Amino acid sequence: MHRILTRLAAAAAVVVLGAGAASAETKVGIAAEPYPPFTVPDAAGNWSGWEIEIMDALCEEAKLDCTIVPTAWDGIIPALTSGKIDMIIGSMSITEERLKVIDFSDKYYNTPTAIIGLKEVEIEPTNESLSGKLLGVQRSTIHENYVRKHFPDAEVKTYQTQDEANQDLVAGRLDAVQADSLALATFLESDSGKACCDMKGEVEPDEEILGPGVGVGIRQGDTELKEKLNKAIAAIRENGTYEKISEKYFDFDIYGK
Repeated sequence: MHRILTRLAAAAAVVVLGAGAASAETKVGIAAEPYPPFTVPDAAGNWSGWEIEIMDALCEEAKLDCTIVPTAWDGIIPALTSGKIDMIIGSMSITEERLKVIDFSDKYYNTPTAIIGLKEVEIEPTNESLSGKLLGVQRSTIHENYVRKHFPDAEVKTYQTQDEANQDLVAGRLDAVQADSLALATFLESDSGKACCDMKGEVEPDEEILGPGVGVGIRQGDTELKEKLNKAIAAIRENGTYEKISEKYFDFDIYGK
């Protein structure tokens, strides 16, 4: 009788452990600052936006119990590699430099990079035109890497967040900023953006720096999670969920080529 009870207890423990493993929390790192229309917090700390909805859809499809962990952008990769978070969903471009440290899922969107600037300043997205101009970028991003390579004659100023760069542009402390074209277009639709600035154009492609698109950042060697995410990305594109979410925010195909 004692042996039977022991076996039953062991079997119950296996069931409990199995259930716990199936519902284990997956910590999703996103940038702590607003990045509309991708990630936007409210006063209570709740997040919304296109990327949040895509995250929810991916986690549901992959059967992951996901929890958002807002993280400073310049510390988000160390947070992933140290195990503080399990993946990054934060408009992070897939680049060769990052692939030396982390891995990525397949891309889930791809938009061009652009420059906006003060209306009264004649600027084109070339080194010659930007020579001597004050150009703002968010630090530790592909955009900082790009401007330092392609616009060496510009005076580059880096910022902790894109919003800080945009506000300095509004205040006239910059001539221009470079970032994702969609994020900049959203800023130009705001009251302050409309008043001060306009689109100066898209930069020339450089896949080595800008990458082939945006993917979910994961730890190297986490092949099981990568497989789940890749299947989930393919599934929500095939079943219409991706398009249904996207059409609420955009009038074009954000997935790109």
